[in-house]
Amino acid sequence: MLNRFLITLCVLFNSSLFYAQSLDESYTILNVEPSKTDARIANSNTPHLIMYNQKQKQGKLLLFLPGTGGIATKGPKQLFAVAVQQGYHVINLSYINRPAVAQICKGENLAKNRKCTEEFRTRRIYGTNKFDFIGDASYDAIENRFTKLLIYLAKNDKNTNWSAYLEDGKPKWSEIAVSGQSQGGGMAAFIAKTKKVARVIDFSGGWDYSAKNKIADWYFYESVTPSHLWYGTYHATEPKAKTIHETYEALNIPKDHIYAFDLPVPEGKRGHSNGVRNIGYAPQWIELLGSGD
Repeated sequence: MLNRFLITLCVLFNSSLFYAQSLDESYTILNVEPSKTDARIANSNTPHLIMYNQKQKQGKLLLFLPGTGGIATKGPKQLFAVAVQQGYHVINLSYINRPAVAQICKGENLAKNRKCTEEFRTRRIYGTNKFDFIGDASYDAIENRFTKLLIYLAKNDKNTNWSAYLEDGKPKWSEIAVSGQSQGGGMAAFIAKTKKVARVIDFSGGWDYSAKNKIADWYFYESVTPSHLWYGTYHATEPKAKTIHETYEALNIPKDHIYAFDLPVPEGKRGHSNGVRNIGYAPQWIELLGSGD
């Protein structure tokens, strides 16, 4: 069964009430274990998180991919609430996110294969190639998990038309915006290179290399998704901020679509994840998301 629960969100911005809304019975949050959608899946079987407002006109779908070690149900719900406010349905996908690209494609592995990161991401997203350094099965791939979840929701959740995001049994990418943080942001960017998505928002999305101090070749490949639909963010305090900015330039993201966040980072927290967690960026989130209608 689909688990439903209500949340109430009240946040402060610049010492005034910027965004406050009770997510009443019209809002739905679902938790679905990947194995419920595909019995072959056993690894990284923590639930997907789904969020939408059934009283709104159904708009586009925002697919969000967590970073390394990220748990979908613990994702940035304030960001997702803003996305729902903008007209989106939201899926925070549970997928295998350990080990990370940067943990595998380095040193000798990278020296022997300059396409290491490209092959890694292809395996983790699509499961269509052979890549011996990670144990992801083909059915563990992001695309399969996402597809099977949409099919499951179309069958089991009649409050909305999940079939609108499917076409011939595959994701209808033109109706789907892709986003993610860190490793997940890199996955979103990689998807948008080869699938024409509705929008792509990369939050501090990785720093793939093809050789020492040389960003990966795949960043420079021609993109199927037009450049005006690309957005990228990072925090100015991140150790890899300069490299992330370099990857965004290689991805041909317009200058005014690159956001260098700089609000103070709370003590004990990291700038790397601040962009999806700090409600102070709500005005920027709205710009990044645009209208999901």
